[in-house]
Amino acid sequence: MRAAVLTEIGAPPSFAEFEDPVAGDGRVVVEVTAAGVNHVDLAKASGGFYLGPPAVPSVLGSDGVGRLADDRRVFFDAPVSPYGSWGERSLVRQDALLDVAEGVEDAVAAALGNTGLAAWLALQWRAAVQPGECVLVLGANGAVGSVAVQAAKILGAGTVVAAGRDADRLQRLRERGADASVVIGDSGGDDDLVAAFRDAADGGPDVIIDPLWGTPALAAMKAAAHGARLIQIGQLAGVHVSLPAPVVRSAGLDVRGFAVFHVPLQTKREAYLRLTEHAAHGEIVVDMERLPLREVGTAWGRQQQGAGTKLVLIP
Repeated sequence: MRAAVLTEIGAPPSFAEFEDPVAGDGRVVVEVTAAGVNHVDLAKASGGFYLGPPAVPSVLGSDGVGRLADDRRVFFDAPVSPYGSWGERSLVRQDALLDVAEGVEDAVAAALGNTGLAAWLALQWRAAVQPGECVLVLGANGAVGSVAVQAAKILGAGTVVAAGRDADRLQRLRERGADASVVIGDSGGDDDLVAAFRDAADGGPDVIIDPLWGTPALAAMKAAAHGARLIQIGQLAGVHVSLPAPVVRSAGLDVRGFAVFHVPLQTKREAYLRLTEHAAHGEIVVDMERLPLREVGTAWGRQQQGAGTKLVLIP
């Protein structure tokens, strides 16, 4: 089969031939129809992922959508090494498959894989967002943030604040449910960003969805309402932050780490089905671009630079 093959840690994958997977021992072959491109894929291939680098040679890709031999359509996010999702076929444990809602196309379902689940579950499972609460989404211009803005409204948030660097994209999110927006980078300094968050959140957010960390996360924590929960899901703005202890104490702040692969399987199954049902009904929209698998090098380079839209590979 043809696949995106990693032969050297730290180097881009190449579009090449790879041995076909074989079903058996509780594992099934999925004919891949669409696969998402994720930051975690680049981290794994570079050797920077905290669980360690993948085997080489191997097929990259952490999640995808496809069909089984009986034509059942499934989403998978735990392919069996050395078979990732960026190939014509993948090998997956039969007990780790998730069903896809009717009416949503394969590329959209793939775009809502780990990206959509991270947004939905950070809100619904990790933050336990309550009706009427104010949710601040940092990095709202990105794929996870964009879904989080829409998901927060569906889950009952009273006010949703979208924060990001691109004013035009923030305006699109206002059209998709955000009640207010903050352009990160326009403020003169940290104090100005804190004030902007407080003003937009009408006093302070109850829940902060944070794929950025760094300066924006610190400003959001300083602006937080008492008892706020910050759900930490990424570090696009920096690995480190200097967090004064009084910021945590004064707001009774609760900082919670989140990763999709720590979520119980049945919880993921239920969340993914709801996500794709909302997408099928047009209630969640994903900004995405389809690229043929043979252009994996292009997808790789664009993801490294920050694609700005969800990239989906089509075998």
